[in-house]
Amino acid sequence: MDAGRWHMEEWSRGGLTRVVTTRGHEFLVLGATGKTGRRVVRRLRAAGETVRAASRSGEVRFDWADRASWSAALNGVSAVYLVAPDDPAPVRDFVDEAVTAGVGRFVVLSGRGIDHIGPGFGEGMIEAERAVRASGVEWTIIRPNNFDQNFDEDLWHAPLREGRLALPIGEVPEPFVDVEDVAEVAATLLTADGHAGRTYELSGPRGLTFGEVVDQVAAATGRVIRFESLTLPEYRAELLAAGVPEAGATALCAMFALHQTGVTSEPVDGVRSVLGREPATFEAYVARVAATGAWS
Repeated sequence: MDAGRWHMEEWSRGGLTRVVTTRGHEFLVLGATGKTGRRVVRRLRAAGETVRAASRSGEVRFDWADRASWSAALNGVSAVYLVAPDDPAPVRDFVDEAVTAGVGRFVVLSGRGIDHIGPGFGEGMIEAERAVRASGVEWTIIRPNNFDQNFDEDLWHAPLREGRLALPIGEVPEPFVDVEDVAEVAATLLTADGHAGRTYELSGPRGLTFGEVVDQVAAATGRVIRFESLTLPEYRAELLAAGVPEAGATALCAMFALHQTGVTSEPVDGVRSVLGREPATFEAYVARVAATGAWS
């Protein structure tokens, strides 16, 4: 799709014919205050693109639960960075409305191993993948491993600062990926041709166990931090005791049950395939973040 010109195409689904008009050069980024979304917005704007940064509290109001907010966000948009909600119910209707409004390209944030996941995790991402594949317009899906930034922006940040990270994973490695690489890939897919109909798995250059991660953070900060391996029931009990909602505990346990199988443990070449370079190392991330005092 050349986002700088008008483009019209006719397509058919279920016996209905729809004319899709792709207008101009404007991008809608959902989840624009989140880990990947805000970085995608920054990269697109640095490249001179026109961006609608959308979220419940962002520059452009967008709420999955308030369908009245969808049309204003979509008006005039040519491509969408789609970060789905946990609830899959509204996703297909949103994709249909976006196509009717003239969107001609979707880039979907999903997760590596999503096609192997059990119930309770990733239903929104799974539905987003299905919906864009059936949309009749261009789509690309990215499936990253766990983010490096889970260790300093949320999820495992507080446990590291408290000196104990306890998870149900043991010695299974994870090739953590830097969110900056994920955002650069997403921005490239939104603006460049040649990626339609493809799914890219994104990881860092090598796998690390969570124990090795803790050792790196401890060495970089000069602090004593320990890693403890739990069973899934022990982990769930700790989450619930810490006030994590039942649904959140179920989702995290499902994620780790997937990782325990090793299906996401080998590095993949998605970053290199899209960007033509190697992904950033976890060591570089640790050095960068430790210098900010985030784990002190």
